[in-house]
Amino acid sequence: MAKAKKKDTKVAEWMYEIISAPHVTEKATMGSAHGQVTFKVSSCATKPKIKEAVEALFNVKVKSVNTLIQKGKTKRFKGVTGRRSDQKKAVVTLEEGQVIDTGAGV
Repeated sequence: MAKAKKKDTKVAEWMYEIISAPHVTEKATMGSAHGQVTFKVSSCATKPKIKEAVEALFNVKVKSVNTLIQKGKTKRFKGVTGRRSDQKKAVVTLEEGQVIDTGAGV
């Protein structure tokens, strides 16, 4: 069987638009023990695009990507109802030995 061709991906502007910020919570921090990093992503981002962007921006090998959409809460302030925005998150599992430092900038 022939070896798969290795794609040489270059960093593009759309990659910075997909990955908004790392999502740092207690639950996301517990995932780092299993090689997982959580990011806030664009609502139109797909799993293959997220994988490609993370591999290019952070120079790591991604094992899998899981996504979820967190629905916004309905809140009240002085009798006026409002609604928070929906958020899409991506839980990225990295290959063994790969690490992303979320404290440092891109």
